[in-house]
Amino acid sequence: MLRHSLNLPDEAERIETAVRRVLAQGMRTADIWTAGTRKVETKEMSNAVAAALTTQEAVS
Repeated sequence: MLRHSLNLPDEAERIETAVRRVLAQGMRTADIWTAGTRKVETKEMSNAVAAALTTQEAVS
């Protein structure tokens, strides 16, 4: 949505990168959980993505 509807590609990339980082840590919500990953509640997942985004912004 940010990339295509709002024409905010940089912001979209930052969020997508944060999500990829959290997924790479093995966290999954129930709808995408698979064996070998850690199932978390939506709040924990969103907090992890927000933390990854904050960390990423501090480095930028």
